[in-house]
Order: sequence, then structure tokens, then C-alpha cells
Amino acid sequence: MFYEIRRYAARPGHRDDWVNYMESVVLPYQVSKGVHLVASFIDLEDADGYVWIRRFDDEESAARIGAAVYQDPAWVDDIGPKVHALIDAEKSVITRVAATPGVPAL
Repeated sequence: MFYEIRRYAARPGHRDDWVNYMESVVLPYQVSKGVHLVASFIDLEDADGYVWIRRFDDEESAARIGAAVYQDPAWVDDIGPKVHALIDAEKSVITRVAATPGVPAL
């Protein structure tokens, strides 16, 4: 099992728009495709910062779910372009992590 910690920068002044779009469209869409959503946060120290965490059982499931999400025409034609209009993708940081043995997995 592993996690992705995904840190995004909303376009300046548009974090509320970004959070609304994430919560109303992106997160439900991804969950419908098999993504296990762990958490979604706004950064209290960065007015444009947003972080979300998703979990995968293994690399195979991550690849299968990734294809289901990002190759779907709904993502390619509609959701993806709106995402890129609301965030600065060049500032995105995606980190894959695994829980240490002494801490229970989420």
C-alpha cells in the first residue's frame, strides 16, 4: 500500500474556486473511478495552497485506476482542462509515500 500526497497551487486568488471544483467534481469523479480519497486540505500558511492525499493498494491498481481516470473522455475533454485553468501545474508536487511500521495506515 502507498499514498500520494499531492500539493497544488491554485491560480492566485482562485483557491476557493479550486476547492469548490475539487469537492463538487474532481473528488467525486476520481472516487467513482476507484481512487481511495484519504484527505483534502487547504494550506493555512499559503493562500493558494491545496493538498490532497489518495491511497492505492499497489502499483497495478494505481496504474489501472490512473488509466480509468486520465484516459476517460470526461477527464480529457472536460475535467482536465478545467483543472489546469484553476491550478498552476508547474508548481504541483506529487510525492509517493508508505507508512512506517509503527504507525497504523489510514
